[in-house]
Amino acid sequence: MQLPPVIPLFDSIDFIQLGNPLVNQHITQLSLTKLDEAGLVFELATDWLFEQKHNENNYKAYRSELTTFLHWCFDVAGLNVSGIGRKEIGLYVDYCQHPPQELIGYFNVAQFKQDKQSGERSPNPAWLPFRGSKTDGKTNPYVLSDSALKTKVAILSSFFSYLMGEDYCERNPAQMWLNKSRFSSNRKFRLNSDDDNQLAFTELQWSYIMATVEKLAKEQPDLHQRSLFLIKLIYSCYLRVSEVSARAGYSPVMSQFKHNSQTGIWRFHIPKSKGGKSRSVAISKALLAALVDYRRYLKLSDYPSATERHPLIVRQKAAGRGRDAGMINANLGIRQIREEVDKIIENAANSIERDGFMSDAEQMRSLSIHNIRHTGITHDININGRPLSHVQADAGHESIDTTSQYLHTSQIERHESAQNKSFDRLQGIE
Repeated sequence: MQLPPVIPLFDSIDFIQLGNPLVNQHITQLSLTKLDEAGLVFELATDWLFEQKHNENNYKAYRSELTTFLHWCFDVAGLNVSGIGRKEIGLYVDYCQHPPQELIGYFNVAQFKQDKQSGERSPNPAWLPFRGSKTDGKTNPYVLSDSALKTKVAILSSFFSYLMGEDYCERNPAQMWLNKSRFSSNRKFRLNSDDDNQLAFTELQWSYIMATVEKLAKEQPDLHQRSLFLIKLIYSCYLRVSEVSARAGYSPVMSQFKHNSQTGIWRFHIPKSKGGKSRSVAISKALLAALVDYRRYLKLSDYPSATERHPLIVRQKAAGRGRDAGMINANLGIRQIREEVDKIIENAANSIERDGFMSDAEQMRSLSIHNIRHTGITHDININGRPLSHVQADAGHESIDTTSQYLHTSQIERHESAQNKSFDRLQGIE
């Protein structure tokens, strides 16, 4: 059948989760021949769009923008979305400001149409991603207004924020572009006015997180000994939720803690995942002590052997369904671990709120397990003083530039560090 030059990827709200055979074939072909992450990105985009189901106007705007952006990534630039940076967002903006004439439509059409006889739905060959205007039957030059441009990039920024939360990427290039663009003074389109520091818990907030989970571990060890170890592990090793949870093809085990008998150094090994390359993270004495405490609670030896297959984060009761149905000696999945950490954060937010820190509590409730990874990285660089190159390797960042984004200083810190500067540090030495 005839397909449009740009294939609509996402059907209306009622049909998006059903999928479309023609679209699925198109995405599969891309994954097999050009871009190995096309299927994964499409799945994540579908999940994100479905979360907008309660606001039809948002849904329509978001799906149109995602279709146009993914068309540019897949068909024009030939890039996986994880490879997009601020420079590429700039190139995409240029493309949207000067699209090919054949992709500009001048009237509204549905993105998908339904065959009356078979009931099958298919991409509408009359749909085009860009909208032009006509006056007295004559086409006007295509113009993308500043308002429309800001909206397009703001939608992409929201999408990249979602991808970061799902451990697909480490940065938000759309927000980076906005922050450096002529629109940066417009706070409506900024995620945060203080160097995007919302990605990490503050020292005060993190202190409440630790105090809360340690208190729960003492009061309800059967429920929260694993919570205590889990949070310490994610924070110390900068782990993504996909790296500490059971998922298709992966179930973390104790033997991922590896010991070098010659140096005495312990490390935690993470195999390659959708979130990044394989890596081994050097672990602190504090985390090693936490591992010993956790293993003693599980009635295991203090240290794991090189071949130990014991699950890392154990269930408290047998799984009710899925591949681990009936098993108690199995790891928690991504959803269960998210929920467990969310409860800890909520408890800590309630505690900090009772102590009068209202704004801290409000901000904490907007953060999640992914922000614990960012907190570990941020604290190691800015508080513990670890070299950027060491943190880069442990975090699995491909570029030191990504790690450098975690360097944060407040106005007060900058003022204090400037107080004792001198013109000649050796003045007075004879």
